[in-house]
Amino acid sequence: MKKKPNPLSMDPQVLQEMVLALQSKVTDLELKNQHLLEQFRLAQQKRFGRSSEAHPAQDDLFNEAEAEFEKIEPKTQEISYTRNKAVRQKLPADLPREIITHDLTESEKTCDCCGEHMHKMGEERSEKLEFIPAVVKVIEHVRPKYGCRQCEKQSTEVKIKIAPVPPSIIPRSIATPSLLAQIITSKYQYSLPLYRQESLFKQYGINLSRQTMSDWMIKCSTLFKPLYDYLRLQLLKQPVIYADETTLKVIQENRSKCYMWVYCSGADSRGDSVISNIVLYDYNKGSRSSQAVIDYLDGYDGYLQVDGYPGYNKVDATLVGCWAHVRRPFKEAKAKQPQGGIGKADWALNQIQKLYRIETAIKHCTPDEKYRVRQNKSVPLLDEFKKWLDKSAIHTPPTTAVGKPIHYALNQWEKLIRYVKNGHLDIDNNRAERAVKPFVIGRKNWMFSNTGNGAQASAVLYSIVETAKANGLVPYDYIRHCLEHLIHEPDNLDAIVPWNVKLD
Repeated sequence: MKKKPNPLSMDPQVLQEMVLALQSKVTDLELKNQHLLEQFRLAQQKRFGRSSEAHPAQDDLFNEAEAEFEKIEPKTQEISYTRNKAVRQKLPADLPREIITHDLTESEKTCDCCGEHMHKMGEERSEKLEFIPAVVKVIEHVRPKYGCRQCEKQSTEVKIKIAPVPPSIIPRSIATPSLLAQIITSKYQYSLPLYRQESLFKQYGINLSRQTMSDWMIKCSTLFKPLYDYLRLQLLKQPVIYADETTLKVIQENRSKCYMWVYCSGADSRGDSVISNIVLYDYNKGSRSSQAVIDYLDGYDGYLQVDGYPGYNKVDATLVGCWAHVRRPFKEAKAKQPQGGIGKADWALNQIQKLYRIETAIKHCTPDEKYRVRQNKSVPLLDEFKKWLDKSAIHTPPTTAVGKPIHYALNQWEKLIRYVKNGHLDIDNNRAERAVKPFVIGRKNWMFSNTGNGAQASAVLYSIVETAKANGLVPYDYIRHCLEHLIHEPDNLDAIVPWNVKLD
């Protein structure tokens, strides 16, 4: 027998509680539905949208005033497309050249009309680039032995004279500085795993196992460790350090994740200060804890520019926030909006764009000039942004796509505005993120380290390669120069720090 539904209570208090419960349920369902829609739109953007991140100062971001004007005054615009003709870049003039002349025969140098001999009126030149594979050769060291025939007749003890063994970068091995520099740059600059290098050497008839090369890399890292430690001391003297970290899988460590930290100073290329462009990696087999940063920075009390990871809060340095970490979630929130819609994310991105435009304009200014411009132009924009954040946070739950960056920005606000108080600081931590990228690209190819010693060796050698690049040096030439120097003067580190090296 079908059960009859309970009659609706006529008690006003019960009815009010039921209405409130239904309203709460509807609100929860609306939030859940909004979350699902945002995830769907974000998935669409990642699947079909542009994968590259445009620079915040570019003009492709939303401009609210212009968009509203277009709504009121729609207009038709004729667009003409012109394809620029590609211009081939000239090959470097210092490359060796082989000139091949394609001339007419003597019989062809007569005029077809009158039969007279034709004169040379000019010539046409075209260039082709020839590639010659690497030349591999064996350097054979010969040490003649000398003995005394007279002493041999008078004594049973044979006295022999021979030149001393020439110093070698790795004793009792076939490795030379040029070979080691090639293996190091192939792996740590061009992300070529050792097993692939092993197959390349086989093409030249050389059986060089990956185990041997791996052993060489660890020994080379030991040779470079004093230089690494010297660079670390110089890094800790800098007014600003940028830091970031990424995961690393080490097979023989009993942990699901280890971490590779990166610390750097200066710009991505040689700057005004000769001791400024340093990039150092630090392997830590522990968890992503603040102790790794505390130990490495060793009481550093300058500025440390980082993301919002709480582990940095325990260091002695003054933390500076990163506006790139504010912009990205707003960018994702914009992608989750209905197509063509305008929302809070658009306003925030437009405001951040204005801040980045100021940074682009003062990129080559002195720290004092940067400070003055930021006080006049950036501070009013930041004040306006803070008022908008406070107002938006009241009506925007932190669980929504646009609510997350709003509440993140409010929590990080004191760190985010710190850059306008010192001209040496940057608006974001992209310096460290660009520095850690080569390691991330390499990790995609070789995927993991087998041992902790191998991971630490990678940290040292990545540091040498990236610091050389940051100082405008060719890593292969620099590493070869360092190894040749370390054979004879291992204690003279001043001669091989990147800003003291000039390579032809």
